[in-house]
Amino acid sequence: MKALKYSDICLIPNHSEVHSRVDCDPSVEFCAREFMLPIIPANMKSVIDMDLSRSLANDGYFYIMHRFGNSLKDTVIQMNEERWPLISVSMGVKISDKKDILALAKLKQRIDFITIDIAHGHCKRMHNAINYVKKHFPRTNIIAGNVATPEAVRQLYDWGASAVKVGIGQGAPCTTKDKTGFTMPMFTCVEKCSNVMDEGYRVPVIADGGIKCNGDIAKAIVAGATMVMAGGLFAACIDSPAIESSIDNISHKAYFGSASEENKGHNNNIEGKLTNIACNNMTVGQKLFEITQDLQSSISYAGGNQIYALNQVQYYEV
Repeated sequence: MKALKYSDICLIPNHSEVHSRVDCDPSVEFCAREFMLPIIPANMKSVIDMDLSRSLANDGYFYIMHRFGNSLKDTVIQMNEERWPLISVSMGVKISDKKDILALAKLKQRIDFITIDIAHGHCKRMHNAINYVKKHFPRTNIIAGNVATPEAVRQLYDWGASAVKVGIGQGAPCTTKDKTGFTMPMFTCVEKCSNVMDEGYRVPVIADGGIKCNGDIAKAIVAGATMVMAGGLFAACIDSPAIESSIDNISHKAYFGSASEENKGHNNNIEGKLTNIACNNMTVGQKLFEITQDLQSSISYAGGNQIYALNQVQYYEV
């Protein structure tokens, strides 16, 4: 069977009785909480920062603050001191991450979501990290990733993950597929990984990578994703943390991967690159509003009035 990218498929419309697409509701339930949209800005330094995270939390959107630069301990303490309605952070699997988790537990800090974020999430170090977080924060939702197989999704869920982030080598600034040969086109990756829910595994899948336009968000949900992570869509915004430059008199934003030299600060085991992408001349708020309207249209084409109507859509290969 051919593995498919989002661009390899087209969605087939269903009969609709919706009076107007504005009546369609693109909100989503995720880990027993409701959010405005099934979209997450990628937890990358050129996509999200504390200011944007605060805004998203206050406005009812899901976010994951990245793990680069500031310590996990300082980030969580600041969020608690400022009484954020949603505290969602990232960590790695290093000793320093575990020390921060222990310190935060001793300080009785609230954390709603912790994303354990490593390049190859189907590994022993992930298992150990999940166990460590669950020991000290038993009521915190754990998102684990990234993985690309149903077996990995099942295993991370069995280890204690509340949700699993899927996608390897498919993001625009990622060079994993070229450097290592390992990858899986995203539509097929999400479709196969989300099929574990049919086996009784009630684990939400976050599709991470390969989103090039708003329509790809709908396609990811059709494939089975509960949430969809996108980087370039938000890095291109006027107020994103990505550094702005002018190329041929056109405003661009510096979008780079988590495994890039620009993010790591060294050139060991590089699996990412810097890409200058044209600014979309929208704020993040305006981009979210555009995504809202486009998903409302997608839901109406799907024949329902809620985001879950997309789960019943068929597709053709093109």
